[in-house]
Amino acid sequence: MFVKILLRALISLFLFSNIVLAQNPDSINSINKKRLGIAGGFTAASYATGILYLSQVWYKDHVRVPMHFYNDNAGWMQMDKVAHSYIAYHQSRAGYEMMKWSGMKENTAIFLGGSLGFIFQLPIEIFDGLYEGYGFSWGDVYANTAGTLLFITQQKLAGNQPVKLKFSYFPTSYSKINPRVLGENALESLFTDYNAQTYWLSLNLNKVIPNQRIPDWINLAIGYSGGGMLSEFENPNWINGERAPVINRYRQFLLSPDIDYTKFKGNNKFLNGVLEALNLTKLPAPAVEYSTEHGWIFHFIHF
Repeated sequence: MFVKILLRALISLFLFSNIVLAQNPDSINSINKKRLGIAGGFTAASYATGILYLSQVWYKDHVRVPMHFYNDNAGWMQMDKVAHSYIAYHQSRAGYEMMKWSGMKENTAIFLGGSLGFIFQLPIEIFDGLYEGYGFSWGDVYANTAGTLLFITQQKLAGNQPVKLKFSYFPTSYSKINPRVLGENALESLFTDYNAQTYWLSLNLNKVIPNQRIPDWINLAIGYSGGGMLSEFENPNWINGERAPVINRYRQFLLSPDIDYTKFKGNNKFLNGVLEALNLTKLPAPAVEYSTEHGWIFHFIHF
C-alpha cells in the first residue's frame, strides 16, 4: 500500500513541478506548441512510467483475476477518501496550470486540464480491480471525482480557488504499535499513518466575509482527521502474536487560521513556485478541536 500511495504522491509532485514552470507573469494569448509539447511529453512520460511500474512490479506477485470490487468506504474513518480528494484536486489544479502555460483558452484549460485529477487516478483503480488482494473501489472513484469537481467548479464560477485543499502532518505513537500497517519508518508513516494526517478546507475570509480590513491572504481552515486507528476497519486484538492495547477510534474536527501564500506572489518565478508549493500545506497555528473521544480541546499550535 505504501508504494502505491507514494506513487500517487510522486505523480502529483511531478505535475505540481509544472506549476512552478508556469509562473510566468506574461499573459499568453495563443497556444505555444513548444510549451504544450514539453508539458504533455513530461506528463505522459511520468504517468506511463508509473503505470508500467504498477503493472510490471507492484502487481507481479498477485494473480490476475476478473474485475471485482472492494467496499472500503468504512476504512480508516474515511481518511483515505479525503486523501484521494486532496491528490485529485491538486492534480487537476496542476493540469489546468499546464494548459494555461501552454496558451490554452480558459474554458479548455478548466475542463481539459482540470480533468486530469480524475483521469490520472482512474487507471490505478482499474488495476486494483484486476488483481487478487485488491479490488475496484467506487468510494475511491467518488473521492477522486469530488477533488476534481472542487477545482473545476470553483475555477469556472469564481475564476480562482477561494477554497483550497491543504494537508498537515505530525507523527504519532500509533505507528510504533503496528508498524507493518502504519509505517516502519518516518517516510512510510508520512503516507500510511492516517492518525498523523489532517486534511483542511482552507477558505479565503474575504470571499466569505467581504471586508477591506481583512487582509486578502488570511484564510480560515476547517480540518478533519482521525485517531486511535491501528488498522483499516477495526483495531486488532493481537499484533505480531502479542496482545494489542485497547484503543478507541475517534474523529477530530478542527478550526484554525491559515495563510494563502500565493497572495504574496510577485515577479520572481522561483519564489512564486515556492509559494505555490507551500500552499499544499496548512500553516501550523492555534486551533480549536472537537474530538468524539476527548470533546473540546484548544491547541496553542496544531501541526
